[in-house]
Amino acid sequence: MISALDRKYGCPIVINTSFNVRGEPIVCTPEDAYRCFMRTNIDYLIMGNYLINKSLQKKVEGDSNWKKEFALD
Repeated sequence: MISALDRKYGCPIVINTSFNVRGEPIVCTPEDAYRCFMRTNIDYLIMGNYLINKSLQKKVEGDSNWKKEFALD
């Protein structure tokens, strides 16, 4: 990913912030990452050699109250 950014933009740097929604624990597993990805406005998720496009994923059913799982910090 970093090499591709360098080729395209001439900037081989990626800034990484914590991967979570405010108030939730930081993502620790691929399942956590996918769940967070699907619940937010993130368009693409890179995990290892995989690039996941949200527009190609099935909508998550029965997950509308997820914001109530954790209190905001």
